[in-house]
Amino acid sequence: MPSVISSTPRRKVAVAGIALSDCGKVDEATPYALHAQAARRALADSGLDKSIIDGFASAGLGTLAPVEVAEYLGLKPTWVDSTSVGGSTWEVMAAHAAEAIAAGHAGAVLLVYGSTARADIKAGRRTSNLSFGARGPLQFEVPYGHSLISKYAMAARRHMHAYGTTLEQLAEVAVQARANAADNPEAMFREPITVDDVLGGPMIADPFTKLHCCIRSDGGAAVLLVAEEYVADCAKDPVWVLGAGEHVSHTTMSEWEDFTVSPAAVSGRLAFERAGVSPADIDLAEIYDAFTYMTLVTLEDLGFCAKGEGGAFVEKGRLTRTGELPVNTDGGGLSAQHPGMRGLFLLVEAVRQLRGEAGEGQVRKAGGRLPELAVASGTGGWFCSSGTVILGR
Repeated sequence: MPSVISSTPRRKVAVAGIALSDCGKVDEATPYALHAQAARRALADSGLDKSIIDGFASAGLGTLAPVEVAEYLGLKPTWVDSTSVGGSTWEVMAAHAAEAIAAGHAGAVLLVYGSTARADIKAGRRTSNLSFGARGPLQFEVPYGHSLISKYAMAARRHMHAYGTTLEQLAEVAVQARANAADNPEAMFREPITVDDVLGGPMIADPFTKLHCCIRSDGGAAVLLVAEEYVADCAKDPVWVLGAGEHVSHTTMSEWEDFTVSPAAVSGRLAFERAGVSPADIDLAEIYDAFTYMTLVTLEDLGFCAKGEGGAFVEKGRLTRTGELPVNTDGGGLSAQHPGMRGLFLLVEAVRQLRGEAGEGQVRKAGGRLPELAVASGTGGWFCSSGTVILGR
């Protein structure tokens, strides 16, 4: 049979526009309005015209996502993606979009998300949920009552048992995230906290106290990816998508072979291989942090330290924006904002840092130089899925 692989040269893919909607406490907006606000701002940031958008990716809103959101935004795309794998959705979508652009199936793809998770609970439009559902494989776990938080808590306890990781080390992740948030005017919580503050808080799911867990906020984000031929018309210098990887691991805890290994161990390896760089080359990392343990174990699995050494790695301020490996430079989901599937916010912050647009929270290398390489790694479910993207100037 003849080859079905196209001989057309693959195009480079750039991030042309990024933006957040209003975030934090947003009581008067709908999720659709936050999608639109973030999308308009990202388009304005790119300097490009809306008419170039022929690809659209969205998840989490609408009966026919992303059809409803595209209609709301006045878009009629010829390439769409509605992949929904939790918090890693946006890194996975970015990988799909980059591949589509590189192959010539789309020229400009808009990724957009918005949620009023905090406002909805405050107004009584929704309540907290114990589980994601009780059908399929989950029917065998839901009757026992362990929630998403408790699943992460069990995983953290396993890491503590296997490698001697301490509560104080996990607390350091929250303390350093808050230190980064202090320089971010968009962060929801900016007051400093200490390890004792984290350890002394109310227990949510042993060993997680309140400050081990992400905040609940409203907010949206948007990222516009474009083919290289659009870059000359962009308002700002490009940030390039160098490589990406994705992986799904399990949904039932009984099928998770090792609670101390996240799917980032696979998605990260693939992303680094495809980008042609190594963890040692990375200047900053944006990592999904619904809980402190997620940051610690993802750092291990991305290769920034060996398995079991994450506890020691996160000590001594290493994750702050002036540390050896700045992590979650905006304050992350633990302090800045977390309206739900937060993975798109990781990409926005990574691009801001690479562009030098982070203000007082800007990461600088030796001699005041801007960072050149960043990794954004999202996690979905209870370490069920992972998407990792390498970005560079």
